[in-house]
Amino acid sequence: MTKVFFTSLLVMSSYFGFSQNEKNISVEKSVFGIQTGLLGVWAHNELKLSNQVALRSEVGLGGLNTSNIRPVLALEPRWYYNLKKRADKNKRIDGNSGNYMSLRARYHFHSTEEAEKFDLYHLLTVATWGIRRNIGKHFNYEAGVGVGLGFEKNNSKNIDLMVPYAAFSIGYRF
Repeated sequence: MTKVFFTSLLVMSSYFGFSQNEKNISVEKSVFGIQTGLLGVWAHNELKLSNQVALRSEVGLGGLNTSNIRPVLALEPRWYYNLKKRADKNKRIDGNSGNYMSLRARYHFHSTEEAEKFDLYHLLTVATWGIRRNIGKHFNYEAGVGVGLGFEKNNSKNIDLMVPYAAFSIGYRF
């Protein structure tokens, strides 16, 4: 009877151990960090919405060149579509390390005069494909490409433009 009990306990513990690992394949509940790229620095937070979806909010300073770096707000739902595949290959998924697709909305705080003078976008909405990878415990990098719509006001007219998007940043996760 004791052998049956311990054998059953061993089998059940291995079953629950595997099911526990399966449950952990998810984006993290909350990820907070800072990132810098070629033309800016940002603080961000990613909040878990589901096992594969996180909502990224971002505030920082950025611009198209060094003469127009201004405050920026961004909101971006991200779908991390390959977390299970990475976990099956024993690759890291902590800190939301994986490939993602997103819809990024970014607002630049430019005065109307600056926007008209330099043809700057006030609002940019971009469909993006990107990756995030961790370097060590706290450092990471991200790269993304996409295309979207830029909305600008020029000579009292609203203009919608197709805008290419490319980003590369290095960050620190708290």
